[in-house]
Amino acid sequence: MLYFENDYCEGAHPAILQKLMDTNMEKLPGYGFDPYSDAAKEKIRKACNCPEAEIYFLAGGTQANAVVISTVLNRFEGVIAALTGHINFHEAGAIEYTGHKVFGLPHQDGKIRSEDLQMYLQDFYADKNHEHMAFPGMVYISHPTEYGTLYTKQELTDISALCARYKLPLFLDGARLGYGLVSEGTDVTLADIAHYTDVFYIGGTKVGALCGEAVVFPEKAPAHFMTMIKQQGALPAKGRLMGIQFDTLFTDNLYLTISRNAITTANLLKKALQEKGYRLFLDSPTNQIFVVLENRQMERLGRSVKFGFWEKYNEAHTVVRFATSWATTEEELRQLMELL
Repeated sequence: MLYFENDYCEGAHPAILQKLMDTNMEKLPGYGFDPYSDAAKEKIRKACNCPEAEIYFLAGGTQANAVVISTVLNRFEGVIAALTGHINFHEAGAIEYTGHKVFGLPHQDGKIRSEDLQMYLQDFYADKNHEHMAFPGMVYISHPTEYGTLYTKQELTDISALCARYKLPLFLDGARLGYGLVSEGTDVTLADIAHYTDVFYIGGTKVGALCGEAVVFPEKAPAHFMTMIKQQGALPAKGRLMGIQFDTLFTDNLYLTISRNAITTANLLKKALQEKGYRLFLDSPTNQIFVVLENRQMERLGRSVKFGFWEKYNEAHTVVRFATSWATTEEELRQLMELL
């Protein structure tokens, strides 16, 4: 069976496993107060060009989204996201479970547009009954998006400026951030993200780590943020696990180096699919490739390949997703193309 279902099928990059083995018997403080976590935070601050950033390590993306959003928002506020945003349809209602509504905006290949955001906010405050409604209190975007697309620096600038005008924190979900930062044609850097957002996280789970995300507040985290992490069950006692992994990922540029493999293999797969006459649902520049397959063809392929169901295209066709990762090999691509 070939696995192109997601970008976290594998365990962890060998350098991380080796570092975990090398440090395994060291006795270290808990909850992220160990020297490896401190070193990782310093390296992330340097990579973000944000010397005062406050950084917290959480075990996974859903925990990061839920803890950040529920901590930043007041109890009467909700969060604006694309209708296709991960927090809107792929996290089992985790945000609503914390008591905060998700306001879905129209999207363009997974991205929200500043024009649509401005119209939504204008309409909200123009309604004389808005005091009876849940207030928009934050804007959530992801980079890459659920469709593997990327915001440009100008788009990020425009959304950030609009958020500042309405005093709304901008939160960027970076579960696949490494793949976005090294994609061909992108003009957005990690320092740009730190400059234009109020909080974001650097994904490790999908980019070479066993688990873990680094939540970054470029300026200052909300009061008692660590207590909120603890309260919501997202604070691992063995914080060293995340610290050692991110210390390794941010040593000698490893995070970006291994991310490039996902883009290289995705581009090879995309080219091969097009040469064989397959129809791409959209042109994603990152590691997620969306293909329109005839239903019977999809069923046959599913006997030998794990891929992701995305959405129905019509009665006879389905959109499926192939995801490459930091560990995808050209041999796996060759086997997949033979099957196709």
